[in-house]
Amino acid sequence: MRVVLACLILPFLAVAAAAQGDPATGRRLAEAQCASCHAVAGGGPSPNMAAPPFAAVARMPSTTALSLQAFLRTPHGQMPDVVLTPAQLDDVTAWILSLRTGPN
Repeated sequence: MRVVLACLILPFLAVAAAAQGDPATGRRLAEAQCASCHAVAGGGPSPNMAAPPFAAVARMPSTTALSLQAFLRTPHGQMPDVVLTPAQLDDVTAWILSLRTGPN
């Protein structure tokens, strides 16, 4: 029984660990690499109207640490390929998720 329970819990622990990062560093990365298309601060529109503001991304029900990391690791649409280290990915993910509850 303990083995089964451990097998069920471990994936969730990995997702929780993936959400760890430094939101302040994540914001700086977003400002440097994403602000030409996405609104990084405030509630205003994005410079590129096709790119949602990060605050809107944070409020989407489907936004989780896992979904953000999967999205940012795969090429998609007209968004340029963003290459982030695992630590940078954790930082950006932590920052986006922080927009749900804290000031940006």
